[in-house]
Amino acid sequence: MEKLTPMLRQYRQLKARFPDAILLFRLGDFYEMFEEDAHIASRQLGLVLTSRRFSKNVRLPMCGIPYRQLTSYVAKLLALGHKVAIAEQLEEPRKVRRLVRRDVVRVITPGTVVEEGLLAEKAQNFLATLAPGTEGWGLAAVDLSTGEFVTTQFAGPEAQDRLLEELELLAPSEIILPADLAGDEAWTACLRVAHPARLSPLDPSAFDPDDARQRLLDHLRATTLEPFGCAHLPLATAAAGAALRYLQENQLSDLSHLRGLRTHNPQATIALDGVTRRNLELTGSLREGKVEGSLLGVLDHTLTPMGARLLRRWIQQPLLDLDRIRERLDAVEEMVGKPGQGAGERRGGSGFLRADLRRHLDGLHDVERLVGRVGFGTAHGRDLAALRRALGRIPPIKRVLKGARSPRLQALNEHLDDLQDVAALIARALVDRPPTLLKEGGLIRPGYNEELDRLRRTAAEGREWLAAYEAQERERTGIPTLRVRYNQIFGFFLEVPRSKADRVPPEYERRATITHAERFVTPELKTREAEILAAEDRANELEYELFVDLRRGVAAHTDRLQRAARVLAELDVLTTLAEVAARYGYTRPVVDESTVVEIKEGRHPVVERTMPEGARFVPNDTRLDGASQRLWIITGPNMSGKSVYIRQAALIVLMAQMGSFVPAASARVGLVDRIFVRAGATDDITQGRSTFLVEMSETAYILRHATPRSLVVLDEVGRGTSTYDGMGLAWAVGEDLHDRVCARTLFATHFHELTGLADQLPGARNYSLAVRERGKEVVFLYRLVEGGVDRSYGIQVARLAGVPERVVERAREVLERLRGEQGDKGAGGQERGEARALQEVRAPYLAGKAQERLLVPVDDEAVWAVVRELFGIDIANLTPLQALVLLNELQQRLRHARR
Repeated sequence: MEKLTPMLRQYRQLKARFPDAILLFRLGDFYEMFEEDAHIASRQLGLVLTSRRFSKNVRLPMCGIPYRQLTSYVAKLLALGHKVAIAEQLEEPRKVRRLVRRDVVRVITPGTVVEEGLLAEKAQNFLATLAPGTEGWGLAAVDLSTGEFVTTQFAGPEAQDRLLEELELLAPSEIILPADLAGDEAWTACLRVAHPARLSPLDPSAFDPDDARQRLLDHLRATTLEPFGCAHLPLATAAAGAALRYLQENQLSDLSHLRGLRTHNPQATIALDGVTRRNLELTGSLREGKVEGSLLGVLDHTLTPMGARLLRRWIQQPLLDLDRIRERLDAVEEMVGKPGQGAGERRGGSGFLRADLRRHLDGLHDVERLVGRVGFGTAHGRDLAALRRALGRIPPIKRVLKGARSPRLQALNEHLDDLQDVAALIARALVDRPPTLLKEGGLIRPGYNEELDRLRRTAAEGREWLAAYEAQERERTGIPTLRVRYNQIFGFFLEVPRSKADRVPPEYERRATITHAERFVTPELKTREAEILAAEDRANELEYELFVDLRRGVAAHTDRLQRAARVLAELDVLTTLAEVAARYGYTRPVVDESTVVEIKEGRHPVVERTMPEGARFVPNDTRLDGASQRLWIITGPNMSGKSVYIRQAALIVLMAQMGSFVPAASARVGLVDRIFVRAGATDDITQGRSTFLVEMSETAYILRHATPRSLVVLDEVGRGTSTYDGMGLAWAVGEDLHDRVCARTLFATHFHELTGLADQLPGARNYSLAVRERGKEVVFLYRLVEGGVDRSYGIQVARLAGVPERVVERAREVLERLRGEQGDKGAGGQERGEARALQEVRAPYLAGKAQERLLVPVDDEAVWAVVRELFGIDIANLTPLQALVLLNELQQRLRHARR
């Protein structure tokens, strides 16, 4: 049997507790990894793989990292999907004559990161937990770095779809789920499609609703979950309780900052599916996924990281509550002001209020994450100093808010605790500029603790004695370069150049010889060394104890601090929306319960900010009312601005319902329950889905989920298949949205034949983006005009895109030849053939509508034969004489049928 050394036994005991983690084992100035961990880390981190002998027959693979580079290497391991356990030395090696005691002090997974250097400043880092049930799904999300703890429940036939949408929105770094579900390959593949994240299995017993409820009650120190909103939601409770168990098992902290559990109501915000968020480029551009080129990139003028995170959430979760929307709009309006205006003008609006608040918010530290580290027990001295400075901003912010008139700003002022008792607590104990390290002294202010002051005086007196002793020995020995020095191996010693070593007194005891000097100790120096080091060591230990007590005292106010952080974040977002509105000329929208979406001179908020200098964005109007104008068919060539136009309408609606001013001369938005945006399509090779299948899947999702309160934006339907198939599908989709769904819809298409819908559907209208032809060239006017177009100008657009002239001219030749061949096949040619196909699509629908509109019911099949033939006639391709002859024939047949 292998004989284990004490250190190897210690290592393997710790590793056995965390077998699925990379164990970083502290040895002096390095964190070492052994055995399989060493193989993995050396390969993936590019470390040199060595080995270490533990006994005569035991040599283990080993690699290590310097302790000062821990953060950067942990970040790499997390990015590679690993779990990391950190084992620290719990004793000073020089103070013990046995094996140093070690233990795991921190387990880090992608979803449990709190360290500043491992987090994206402006994005949240969620750990999500899924709880399945027969009636639906529970979902909990925890951001350990800020203390946010939220849970919700989805029920009904759409529960799984809503769950996956919410996961895509949260973008968690880690997902906790029952171990049996984690083994379901089909389900885990579905999760990875929604959002790729580390999947961590947990014992199914953790998801028992009763056990989860009790765990939550114990942690929250409550007798009921009613105040937290999840008492009647067993799956939400199960998810939250399981998340708490996972954290308690893996984090050596009391998690005291996770006391603000809240239950999210999915019906309180607009549900935006992932396709819509991507197509609207809310937080990242379609091409590169960067914030630049997105709505967030335009609106984000926040001054604090916590404000930036909240703004992202507001953009992704617009409101459905009219009162809350209007409260936000009132607050923004009060702070917008106008150039030259003073306080009290424009219904109380003033840019001075905005400017004053932004001045105090500018440079404010990330209070949310500072409080998170305090509560988690990892905050160091500079964190507390930063928190103290941040709290010092609150009194002047409250003074500015005292004159606010809007209800929301008044409420925020009332909820903003000035927390000056906490600031004073930190100020009394902590020096102004504390070090990062906690165990090397220099943290606690003089006068805070009598014992610490006494120890410091003793150590200072000892240092003074050392200086005097050095001067005395120089004079006594006649060696002017004699020095009193210190290191951890020898302690204090006298260092003399080797050339002067013959002058040292006989009572000097040689300790070491180095290249250019000799080192000695004396009885007096040894005596003083013990006193000085004892005083310094005890002072450092006491400082650490006092700091931990201070941190614990600040953590006792976590609830107050978190509430203040939320208020400061909201003030940052509201002032930012006001700043953007004033800077870019946005106006306040009217949001009401009507079904009208009316936008005057609307502009695309992102496109207008990215236009070349000197260029002017062409604004356009929109009016959808859910009745006589609920389906707009928008035609026009590529590059004419169709896509920009329909997206800008959706963005303006979204901005209005998040409580923002909008880029328009005026806007009225009847409350929208959902926004759907389908634009273009790409294939999904990993799931074996073609471009057309993706397109149809997205369209099907809209048709299943849209309501009369929804806003639907379609940028092409049916373009991924043959012309006739695509046209038929597009026509049927338009009919269904108009007749059954009754959603407010903007439908951009290259199928000019769809303009026929406006002739037959009472709520459909045709609009197009105007162009002007100049010979072979086409000029885009970007102006929306009533009526459809019958050409795509594809060849002209190809020339503008840089297609070589030889290809463009060849395309013209092929087009003319095809038109000629179609003409040879019949008088109508290609366009007439397409028109006849369209009539075939229209005829059954129109005949049915005609029957609905006849005042006298007609049961005679002969009459209906005439009606169907009438609606199938290709009128556009009849000569006047042919039309008269045909009309006379049909009239005679109809008279004969009615006898």
